[in-house]
Amino acid sequence: QPQLVESGGGSVQAGGSLRLSCAGSGFTYRGNCMGWFRQAPGKEREGVATIYTGGGSTYYADSVKGRFTISQDNAKNTVYLQMNSLKPEDTGMYYCAIKTFGGSVCWATMQTPDFGYWGQGTQVTVSS
Repeated sequence: QPQLVESGGGSVQAGGSLRLSCAGSGFTYRGNCMGWFRQAPGKEREGVATIYTGGGSTYYADSVKGRFTISQDNAKNTVYLQMNSLKPEDTGMYYCAIKTFGGSVCWATMQTPDFGYWGQGTQVTVSS
């Protein structure tokens, strides 16, 4: 059974930075689409960024382009999300997930139902 463990969340002021980590186990890490999603109170969960662990191709939500960077360390089975120039609207619970529907290749649409395994989440709070 795949397991994903997120870490690195916290509270920062606007303009600050955080780096989230997602450590995976219990599955063949290479050759999957893995993504970061977030959910603010009262809002739907939305895709933030995805990476194909077989080749490194990435997609980003328009709201984070130029500020966030998704990367991977295959030796550690870990995906990262570097978040710079944080804004209060980036506040939310951030989740790591593995795509299990529609093939292993990532798509720009980052549809939440396509991702079948999720971590427990890590909270990010950005104050103004």
